[in-house]
Amino acid sequence: MAKVYMKQSAPENPITRRNFIELASATLASAGFAAKGNAETSSRDPHSAAFVGDFDASSLHGKIALEEHFALAEVFDHNHAGKNLPPAFRSQILDLDEIRLAEMDRGGLELCILSLDSPGIQGVPDTSEAISLARRANDHLAQNIAKNPKRFRGFAALPMQDPQAAAQELTRCVRELGFVGALVNGFSQVGAADSVVYYDLPQYRPFWATVQDLDVPFYLHPRRPLETGMRAYEGHAWLAGAPWGFAVETSIHALRLMGSGLFDEYPRLKIILGHLGEGIPHGIWRTDNRIYRGSISLKTQRPLASYLRENCYITTSGNFRTQALTNVILEIGADRVLYSVDYPFEDVVEAQTWLDHCAISDADRIKIARGNAQKLFHL
Repeated sequence: MAKVYMKQSAPENPITRRNFIELASATLASAGFAAKGNAETSSRDPHSAAFVGDFDASSLHGKIALEEHFALAEVFDHNHAGKNLPPAFRSQILDLDEIRLAEMDRGGLELCILSLDSPGIQGVPDTSEAISLARRANDHLAQNIAKNPKRFRGFAALPMQDPQAAAQELTRCVRELGFVGALVNGFSQVGAADSVVYYDLPQYRPFWATVQDLDVPFYLHPRRPLETGMRAYEGHAWLAGAPWGFAVETSIHALRLMGSGLFDEYPRLKIILGHLGEGIPHGIWRTDNRIYRGSISLKTQRPLASYLRENCYITTSGNFRTQALTNVILEIGADRVLYSVDYPFEDVVEAQTWLDHCAISDADRIKIARGNAQKLFHL
């Protein structure tokens, strides 16, 4: 069947100087920004935050966090061999008991939704091995959740190398193990170590149908690009990972999903993006504008920003920056922002202190801390 491409309409709600000023004024007022301005603006410290002084942070104990990682020893030692990670970090990411619970208490976390760390199953080119490893990882997680069911929930690790097997494993995890969704670490290597497969491709449509039918979120988590795709990072390997490349890789993948017509075919899909949206909220207007101005044809019925607002949720994981959070709230609304730490890669107390005191409204703060997650995951 021939593909039908639909020319997109102009970006929704074009911004004029007047409505920009009105919108900005209303947002700043509701967020509680002081007239003297935001102290962060002049700070060069990436960890600085705008603080408000009259909020009782003790009311925010009981946060729910959902980008919190664990590892299987067999996978972790293979993926991270030779990286000279400290023994304490290894203990933190492998532990699903006392160490993790103590950190949760230290950071005011009532509940964590746990997921296999990156690249996890996606870095296993052999499909049979990926299917087997996903099942072992999910069973291991389920066994540990059963020991502390009031503190832990689980995201399924999926063998996306085989879309049908991934759908079957997600169904098992949700219906039999009680998991609340899936977290997948970016593209999958399929059949060969240098292969890169994204999930907008046609063979994944039945998988997405299953995700929609199960009515659970799908968390698209970053991974590093393969060595064969790192030409832009030559001589600057530090760029390829969490400092920059993670967001580039994940934002491209998410935009591919949006631009493929996926959300028109399955409008009830719920995708979660971490790190305050991997840069997409900042750039989505320009993306839509250049699609429209350049007469670019996509197999979509609406501008991409509408899919961001209606099909995506965004977490605070590892991005504790008030200006960036404010941008996300402006783009998609506070009801679609979720708290996360990115443990053990980030510190639970730093994340807690930032959210408890950053310059947003108290109503939004409580939604982000736990209320939105309670609704999304039916907790």
